[in-house]
Amino acid sequence: MKKTIATNKKAYRDYFLSDAIECGIELKGSEVKSVRAGKINFKDTYARLDQGQIYVHNLHIDQYKQASYMNVEPARPRRLLLHKQEIRKFYQAQVIKKMTLIPTKVYINKRGFVKLELALGKGKKKFDKRETIKKRDIDRSLERALRGRQKR
Repeated sequence: MKKTIATNKKAYRDYFLSDAIECGIELKGSEVKSVRAGKINFKDTYARLDQGQIYVHNLHIDQYKQASYMNVEPARPRRLLLHKQEIRKFYQAQVIKKMTLIPTKVYINKRGFVKLELALGKGKKKFDKRETIKKRDIDRSLERALRGRQKR
């Protein structure tokens, strides 16, 4: 049972996502409180490999008001906690296959830890995005039609 705090909806729209992996995220105490309160924003968030570690950049976690002077910068780079072989796998995909590391979800697992779902993505072209939107609209209209039949 995991409680989803935030989802990166733009990532699902703009990228073809493949391998997703759960990873821990290094947070300070006041940041954990703020995440549990749902004060998190994925706008322009990306992950990058720096010095053998993967960091997530521009993940905006609002400052926790009760923390006073213990607060940290809201959009600072945060280290992701992964095993070496997982980091190696992402590095190879990034360099060889020219794929991007995209954070997709932040949630709390059943043990109470804040986790981030990281996926490999390949950017969609404009016509791919239009096709996705068209398919979603068709599915919605079919769903409405079926729902209307069941009521009668």
